[in-house]
Amino acid sequence: MNILFIGDVVGRPGRTVLREHLSQLIHEHKIDFTIVNGENAAHGKGITERIFNELIGYGADVITMGNHTYSKASIYDIIDHKQLIVPLNMEMPVNAQGYRTFEVMNKKVLVSNMCTMAFMQNVIASPYTISDAIIASDADIKIVDLHGEATAEKIAYMHYYKHDLTAIVGTHTHIQTADEDIFNGCAYISDVGMCGSYESIIGRDIAEVHAQLVNKEHTHYTVSKNPAVLCGVVITIDDETNRAVNIQRIQIRPSS
Repeated sequence: MNILFIGDVVGRPGRTVLREHLSQLIHEHKIDFTIVNGENAAHGKGITERIFNELIGYGADVITMGNHTYSKASIYDIIDHKQLIVPLNMEMPVNAQGYRTFEVMNKKVLVSNMCTMAFMQNVIASPYTISDAIIASDADIKIVDLHGEATAEKIAYMHYYKHDLTAIVGTHTHIQTADEDIFNGCAYISDVGMCGSYESIIGRDIAEVHAQLVNKEHTHYTVSKNPAVLCGVVITIDDETNRAVNIQRIQIRPSS
C-alpha cells in the first residue's frame, strides 16, 4: 500500500499548487490513500466548509488539522464529517473526532491527529496520555499526524511508539526536514513541510513579518501571494506485515 501525506496547506497559493499537482502525484506514485493537513488552508488559519470540500475534490481522502483548527467558525458545520480529523488533545466539540479508521484495500487504516506540548496553546493533554486508544485499536495500519514545534519532542514520541505505529508524520513548522527514515517498521519525518508560497516566511507575507519582528508593529496574518512549493511524503507499507518499508520525501518548487 502507498500512502501520500501532504504537508500544511497555506492559503490560496497552497490550494493552487495542490490542485496543479495532486492528481498527478497520486497517479505517478500509485497512491492508495491520501492525507492532507488543512489547518492553514483558509487565509492562513483554519478551514472553511467550502475549502474543505475543495481539498477533498482535489483528491484528499482525509483532512487533518492542528492548533488553528477552530480559527474559522464554519468548521463547526463540518465537525462531524467522516473525512475530518482534529487534534485529539485539544478541547473538541461534540461529534468531533481525533482519530478515525478507514477501509483501504481490505485493510483498516487509522488516522489520528494530535499536538505536542512545547510552545503550543490550547493543548490540554500530553500526547502520551491520549495515545492509548490508538495503540489499543484493532486497525491494521496506524498513522499519526504529530503537530508541533519542537523537533526533539516529535523524535521522542516516535521512539516511544515506533513499535506500535506504522507512521508518524510531523506537521506545523512548514519547513520540510531531511530526516525521513524507517524505525522498526515505523515511517517517520520530523516535519513534512508545507504547500505554501515558496518565497515567504512559512507562507506569510515577508514584509508583514518584518514589520512585526523588526518594527514591533501589530499585524494580521497575511498570506504571501507568491507561487507555492508542494511538500509531502510517500509511505510504502508491506501488505503482509502492515509495517512501513519506505518513506520518500517530495518537494515540488515553483518554476523560476
